[in-house]
Amino acid sequence: MDPILDKARAGQNWLEKIANMIPGFSGYRDKELRRDADALQREHLAKLLEQCKRPLNDAAAALSRTDLDAINDVETAKKRLDKAIARIRHADRGYAGFFDAVKVDEAMLERVYQFDLGLIENVDAIRARAGALTDRQSLVALIAAIDAVGAQLDERDALLSGTK
Repeated sequence: MDPILDKARAGQNWLEKIANMIPGFSGYRDKELRRDADALQREHLAKLLEQCKRPLNDAAAALSRTDLDAINDVETAKKRLDKAIARIRHADRGYAGFFDAVKVDEAMLERVYQFDLGLIENVDAIRARAGALTDRQSLVALIAAIDAVGAQLDERDALLSGTK
C-alpha cells in the first residue's frame, strides 16, 4: 500500500514488534510510523528540489551573456524554489501526535497522504523543467511549475487546518 510505511514497519526492532501486540498500541504506533514516513518523504522531495539549484545557476551564467533581463527571472525562480523547499521540509505532519491538541482523523490523514503523493509528480515536473533551461520562456515555465507546488502546499495546509 505505502512503500515508505512498509519500510518503516520492517525496520522495527523486536521490542517494538512486541509492543505492537498490546491492544490499542498497534494503531497508535502505526500512526506514528506514518508520521515518520511522511517526514522522510517530504525530506526526500526537498532534497530533489535542492538539486534544481545547480541548473538555475548554470542558466544564470549562460543567460547573462545574452539576456540580462532573464537574470531577474532566475532570481525569482531561486527565491520561489527556496520557499517551496522550506515549506515542504517544514510542513505539518499529517498525523497529530498522541498528546497534540488538534487530532486528525483517518479519512483526512489518507487525503493528506494522497496529496503528498501528488507532490511527487509536481517535483518531477520542476526537475524536468530545471534540466531543460535554455531561454527566458523555459524560466517562466519553471517558475509556473514552482508556483504550482506552492499552490498545492496551500491546499494541503487548508486541508490540515480544516478550512478546506
